[in-house]
Amino acid sequence: MESRINYTLVGLFVVLLFAGLIIFAFWLGKYGGQQQADYYHVYMKESVAGLSTDSSVKYRGVDVGVVETIGLNPDNSEQVFLLLRVDQNTPVKVDTVATLKSFGLTGLVYVELEGGSKDAPLLTASGNSSIAEIPARTSTFERFSESLTQLTDKTVLALDKFDRLLSDENLNHVNSILIETKALAEEFNAQLRGLTGLIDGGKRMGQSASQAFDQIKLVSARVKKMAEGVEKSSAQLSSSIRVDVHKSLESFNQVLYELNILAGDLQRTTEVIEASPADLLFKRSTPKPGPGEQGYNEK
Repeated sequence: MESRINYTLVGLFVVLLFAGLIIFAFWLGKYGGQQQADYYHVYMKESVAGLSTDSSVKYRGVDVGVVETIGLNPDNSEQVFLLLRVDQNTPVKVDTVATLKSFGLTGLVYVELEGGSKDAPLLTASGNSSIAEIPARTSTFERFSESLTQLTDKTVLALDKFDRLLSDENLNHVNSILIETKALAEEFNAQLRGLTGLIDGGKRMGQSASQAFDQIKLVSARVKKMAEGVEKSSAQLSSSIRVDVHKSLESFNQVLYELNILAGDLQRTTEVIEASPADLLFKRSTPKPGPGEQGYNEK
């Protein structure tokens, strides 16, 4: 009877001890490390596909904690809420940021804590919350995806503008411009050939005018000599005849003088045309009045 009581007590003690060990192990696994860890909130605007609870939290590549909770932010549906459990000795600073990274090609995602300069103060909770918030930064893959999307949009826009630039209507306009340019060039060449002929004619006319001017000088000298001879001979004529002859000679000398001026003007005109032939077509000027016209000045 006594041995049976001893076995019962031993069995009860073993059962209680085993139950106590199970309870202690459960408490240790769930609550035992809470005093050696800090919790942080992270709000991300990008997709967290591939991230799960118990995913690693790394600081410069070193495992420092795990992701405790993942969910949508009830106050902002565009954000994803993360609760991180990080070892207490981890230097999470005010300039530390959280970003998503993946393990190579496996597709598994973890949270990487970056930044945290040596002289920056530690991150602490602010406001009414008892848990500090780590700012989130867009991941490299997300930034690449956004850049690729923007590049694609700009490429489509550029191709659309290029397609509109090469439309049939614009091509017809360009063709018309080329045809008009060709016609204008041909017309300019024709005008240039005519201008060249005009310049050559002006040169010849200038040479002829110079020769005529020399002839006029020669004739004037001869007439002057003849006038002197006539004047000597006319001394024997009546006074009335001498007056008539003198007036005729004066008129003739006036004509020779005006021819001399005309030859000089013609020679100057030829020199101007030769120096600037384009003025003959494009320059507009008021011609100087000639002998007998209003405003004529012998000077």
